[in-house]
Amino acid sequence: MMKNLMNKKGVASIEELRALCIEAEVKLVACQMTVDLFGWKQEDFIPEISEWAGAATYLSNARGADITLFI
Repeated sequence: MMKNLMNKKGVASIEELRALCIEAEVKLVACQMTVDLFGWKQEDFIPEISEWAGAATYLSNARGADITLFI
């Protein structure tokens, strides 16, 4: 449903957005709590993840950033 809606509205796919972020050298941070909650392993993620952090770390980093995006 989400993919169809994004396509219908002309929004880039998650894969396209991820590729653009990697190309632009965006710092990608994975939420450690979510990883733990779903029982995922770091090997399950793309290698471009630069940091594994909890919410407190994210908020601390975000405070000093010009732009942040929390998904």
